[in-house]
Amino acid sequence: MESVDEVKGFERMDARAVELLAERTTDAQDWVAMDLLLAKASLQVRVSVVLPALNEEATVGTIVKQIRRELMSQTGSGRSVDHCLVDELVVLDSGSSDRTAVVAADAGATVIHRDDVLAHIPAVTGKGEAMWRGLAATTGDIVVFVDADLRSFSCSYIVGLLGPLLNDPVVQLVKAVYERPLVGDRQTVPAGGGRVTELVARPLLNLNWPQLAGIIQPLAGEYAARRSLLDQLPFSCGYGIDFGLLLDTENLYGVRALAQVDLGVRVHRHHDTARLGRMAAEIMATAATRMPTPSTNPSASGSASLAGNTLTQYERDPDGYRHTHHEVTALERPPLATVPEYVAGLVASSLAGHPQPT
Repeated sequence: MESVDEVKGFERMDARAVELLAERTTDAQDWVAMDLLLAKASLQVRVSVVLPALNEEATVGTIVKQIRRELMSQTGSGRSVDHCLVDELVVLDSGSSDRTAVVAADAGATVIHRDDVLAHIPAVTGKGEAMWRGLAATTGDIVVFVDADLRSFSCSYIVGLLGPLLNDPVVQLVKAVYERPLVGDRQTVPAGGGRVTELVARPLLNLNWPQLAGIIQPLAGEYAARRSLLDQLPFSCGYGIDFGLLLDTENLYGVRALAQVDLGVRVHRHHDTARLGRMAAEIMATAATRMPTPSTNPSASGSASLAGNTLTQYERDPDGYRHTHHEVTALERPPLATVPEYVAGLVASSLAGHPQPT
């Protein structure tokens, strides 16, 4: 039976989650681009937008064109503001086999191949790897990450994510909140697209990091953060990246360093169950390396360690079940602040041959 102290402890954690949800959540429509442009000018900061992309030729061009047209044009006429809300737009190509790079460049983005950033470190596959190298290849004080497979993109996404960072110096990381319909061939299931979130990420947070239970979309691929934060954090190379950055930010700065912005409805392509299983395994591997111990969380029963690095999955065929083994990505890149070439500015100079489109 639970003790009174244990029950009160959980109530305190729940209160913090409710506080986060109530005080640190806004709507994208609450933020006006012109107001943020003025705030950005007064703070004298630069904003970079990074689109990690792998075989996204069908969607990346539309996203880039919208950002170029709405956020990178001279919008400050008559307001004594002579710069743009977004200063740098990079598509980080993760080794696409389609026309992603060509389409993105034609639309006006600076396209950088994964292998050309910190080239002395051999690249691996994975979303987090692309984000880590995208961070290294850009120079903005605030970095916004946007998935390149969005079918419902609006520039209000970027405006909303920038709002808390340009108005509250305490905020370090802003996560997106959205409705994720599951779009099938014959029907659309409202809120059916967050399967890994509901089955893996949310249970992990509630059981091990209850102070983060108020985070509505812990795996959201759209978020913004200060470079001064991101440079300090390790990056899980695979799909554990979103979960890891969330946990590490809270560990460094506390719950109040987090904010979230409701972006409305988000539609993108969906993965099959086998792919989702591999994503889930990578998220759990990231969580295992950060699992709280009794000394850091009295509600934790003990420390956890990563027991394996493969995931076995099964598929039925005429002879029964066929199994396959998949490596679970547990590799992490070090904080960029510890990479001498990055600190010395060699990355930026090596990319001088890729000027920003005008």
